[in-house]
Amino acid sequence: MKKTTLLLLLFTLCNQIVVAQKETTVISITNPANSPTINKNIYGHFAEHLGRSIYGGFFVGDTSKIPNTNGVRNDIVTALKALKIPNLRWPGGCFADTYHWKDGIGPKENRPTIVNQWWGGVTEDNSFGTHDFLNMCELLGAEPYLSGNIGSGTVQEMADWVQYTNFASKSPMSDLRKKNGRTEPWNVKFWGIGNEAWGCGGNMKADYYAGEYRKYTTFLPENITRIASGASSNDYDWTETLMKNIPGKMLGGIALHHYSVIDWNKKGDAVDFSEGLYFATMKEALKMEELVTKHSAIMDKYDSAKKIDLVVDEWGGWYDVEKGSNPGFLFQQNTMRDAVLAGATLNIFNNHAERVRMANLAQCVNVLQAVILTDKAKMILTPTYHVMQMYSVHQDAKLLPLTVNSPLYTFNEQTLPALSASASKDKNGLVHISIVNVDAQKENTIEIDLKVLGIKNVSGSILASKKLQDYNSFDNPTKIQPVVFKGYNIKKDKLTITLPAFSVIMLEAK
Repeated sequence: MKKTTLLLLLFTLCNQIVVAQKETTVISITNPANSPTINKNIYGHFAEHLGRSIYGGFFVGDTSKIPNTNGVRNDIVTALKALKIPNLRWPGGCFADTYHWKDGIGPKENRPTIVNQWWGGVTEDNSFGTHDFLNMCELLGAEPYLSGNIGSGTVQEMADWVQYTNFASKSPMSDLRKKNGRTEPWNVKFWGIGNEAWGCGGNMKADYYAGEYRKYTTFLPENITRIASGASSNDYDWTETLMKNIPGKMLGGIALHHYSVIDWNKKGDAVDFSEGLYFATMKEALKMEELVTKHSAIMDKYDSAKKIDLVVDEWGGWYDVEKGSNPGFLFQQNTMRDAVLAGATLNIFNNHAERVRMANLAQCVNVLQAVILTDKAKMILTPTYHVMQMYSVHQDAKLLPLTVNSPLYTFNEQTLPALSASASKDKNGLVHISIVNVDAQKENTIEIDLKVLGIKNVSGSILASKKLQDYNSFDNPTKIQPVVFKGYNIKKDKLTITLPAFSVIMLEAK
């Protein structure tokens, strides 16, 4: 009797497991007339004077044998243009509040050196400065986003910088610009008023920084977008203080920084990680939903018209540096974990397009969650690059709100939503649906009603690999790249999709 009962229990359990594995999740997508546009600037990037981001990354000098345009690598320009990079933030980061822009203009042989006290204590020669960066942005077709120095700088210094880059008529700074070889202004739109003022930007308290922000912006023109140094992760008091104490007409945006770090003292290896570390990283990444929601709610109290942007100008995965590399250079590899992290985070930004209008992945080349890695003349595109390229179809498209009653990804009795998704409709009427399966173990099945959107034809691409720890190396640069996705079928206006574990999918429908 006991044996029979045990067999029945086992049979029932097996059936439950099979049913659970075959359970289909319905994604409901709507097309409201007043839906916001997904601002292309959500897909921005970040280039700090840090490690090999600038020197040995973007910039190799005009005497290098590596093909370049005025010292900027041509292969990086080509790759980023293919990514449709909308904006690039520079020169920091922590570096910004020790950077004095006049040290980086004029004849290169006359420029003073600077010690990078934040990142490795290295000495650099200021050979890459304002002209080099802004001209590079023109090559990329990207808007520059300059971080001004309020930590060790002055109001006059920042006001002069704005005049140098933006003023067309005669003035001391525009005359200096012309003397240095640039006749027309660059018309830089985005300006950060300091960086991480609560930390490396001056260890200020929120009310003190609010006063400094008001002082600085008083002497800056109103035709630029002035972005306040915002909160670190869940410091909601910082956002509240700024919104309460800075007049709305002075605020173009408030920044937010959040890194998917499990332990700042022991971040874990970028490649040699367990499923437990993957789960913990994704738990931190998915906190972005809560952070954006709560910071937005605070902003709504003071800005119900949503005129002020939430600018997530530093985000991404941060792990221990690669063995044998300079600890201050923050060089790390990029695996399928990073692809899943990027896809899920971008879905969150897309779905909050009514307030999140700009974001910057940290960072672009050779630092943290980079989209490009270089080794002398070699260059590789990371899994994160491919996700950003797949998602570029959402830029400036109309958000299609959706609901997902996600199954759970369970690890050691902890759970996370297994699925992340966002959707948009572009100016040509094409619908794009991006879906991420966060689950490291199981495939998941999704069903979408096509009749609601008037869709009949579907195609897609997928980024996946055999192991979470897989990455593109200089010896095998194309190990992970998007391929045609065929894991779906259409029957009676129902689209059924099967997503492999830890995969990122982009569907195009019309």
